[in-house]
Amino acid sequence: MEGVWTLLGAFTGHGTAMVVAHLILVAGLILLLAKYATSTLRAVPTGTQNFMEAFIEGAISMGKDTIGEEKAREYLPLVLTVGLFVLISNVIGIIPGFESPTSNINVTLPLALVVFIYYNYEGIRVNGVKKYFAHFMGPVPVLAPLMFPIEIVSHISRIISLSFRLFGNIKGDDLFLWVLLMLVPYFAPLPAYLLLTFSALLQTFVFMILIYVYLAGAVAMDEDH
Repeated sequence: MEGVWTLLGAFTGHGTAMVVAHLILVAGLILLLAKYATSTLRAVPTGTQNFMEAFIEGAISMGKDTIGEEKAREYLPLVLTVGLFVLISNVIGIIPGFESPTSNINVTLPLALVVFIYYNYEGIRVNGVKKYFAHFMGPVPVLAPLMFPIEIVSHISRIISLSFRLFGNIKGDDLFLWVLLMLVPYFAPLPAYLLLTFSALLQTFVFMILIYVYLAGAVAMDEDH
């Protein structure tokens, strides 16, 4: 956020370099999380392993109701990777002196593009080009000239929806925290951290569930999802 002091920004300055520095920090935290979660695997998980297993089971559970357990597990690597990135990015912005990478549209837009390209690729791979694009035509052939452009616009709008929803909410949270810390910089903001943490978790959940929803629409066209 331009003009707001951050710990990394003190070394990199504001702008692209600061965003990249926070992205590297998020990537490092995810790698550390994965390392500690798998360093001493136990039958009864504790600590980091417990958190990661709960996160994985939660991702499978949300996908099971949307696309079925088999497909939920198949696409788990993508959903889990994006989910962890979004979650860590959202959470570090709550810590004074750091900024959420997801509060930058240049971060959320590529995430949305990755999801858009991947679910369309999977739809074509599973169903074939002809069958996949045929469902853009609607159930009645006579309406195909009308339905096809509407469907195309609808799918492209998902890029805007995914990227701007995440960016707008996290940017708003960052501004809210910034103003609050300026007005009451000590103990008064503490209850707000609970609200911001809930918002970070909610935005992560929304992004993950939408990936499953879009994949379900692309690969399970003949099934009742």
